Amino acid sequence: MQNENEKINLNNEPTAENAEENEESLPLETDDEEIAETSDKISGESGENEEKRENGKKERKKLTIHSEFAYILSILLLSFSVAMTAAADFGVSMIVAPAYMLSMKIDGLSFGVSEYIIQGALFIVFCIIMRKVKLVYFSSFVTCLIYGLVLDCWRLIVPVLNPSVTEPGSMDLWLRILFLVLGMVLTSLSIAIIFRIYLYPQVYDFFVKGVSEKFGIKRHIFKIIFDFSCLAISIALTFIFFGHLKGIGIGTLVMTALNGVIIGLFDKLLARFFDFKPLFPRFAKRFEIL
Repeated sequence: MQNENEKINLNNEPTAENAEENEESLPLETDDEEIAETSDKISGESGENEEKRENGKKERKKLTIHSEFAYILSILLLSFSVAMTAAADFGVSMIVAPAYMLSMKIDGLSFGVSEYIIQGALFIVFCIIMRKVKLVYFSSFVTCLIYGLVLDCWRLIVPVLNPSVTEPGSMDLWLRILFLVLGMVLTSLSIAIIFRIYLYPQVYDFFVKGVSEKFGIKRHIFKIIFDFSCLAISIALTFIFFGHLKGIGIGTLVMTALNGVIIGLFDKLLARFFDFKPLFPRFAKRFEIL
């Protein structure tokens, strides 16, 4: 009977030894869970650290360019590209077309000085739209003065760009096409550069930058609208001045259609690879448009 009771006890109730073993096994399971949770936390933190390091590498890859240097570069590129498109004689940019026609209409009036007149009128329109005039706004007209001076210099010192030395459109066809394409690309690049710095561009692009910010319009969208508006004005002026199309051609139409798109592409590339920072941060704060 005793043997049978021991067998029943073995089958139905845990012995003292088994109870001790069970009590010891419970903390071990808990320890395993804590270890698993800790390892998950460590792996999660390591993953975040790796992501931060990758982001840091991406940021470090950007090349820092001072805004003041970018300002000078953009003016040099823009004036040179406009001179190239004028020499190609497929039609100048719709933006500068009114000034170009004015210089052709009035003897002794240079292309650069004509730019002062047209941009001065546009500056007045800009101030009316903004409903205010800030002293710092006039720096855009200063940019216009510098740009016009550099434009006349390019056309004076480079024979192939000088209309008195090389008649516009007299070059070989392949060279004219090259001038048009390079001029369009450099124009878009220079505008994309100056849009990313605090210093104001010349009045044309300052108008686009300021009005788009005031009314919350995407800049490249408003740029396209502005370009087509300039094209319409230029077509009207050419018939008023000459009675036929002059200074406007296939190149003008191509630049009107593609200029805003190319500027948008350059803007994305510049944002990805370059970081534009002012040499004088306090001075830069004074150039807020709104």
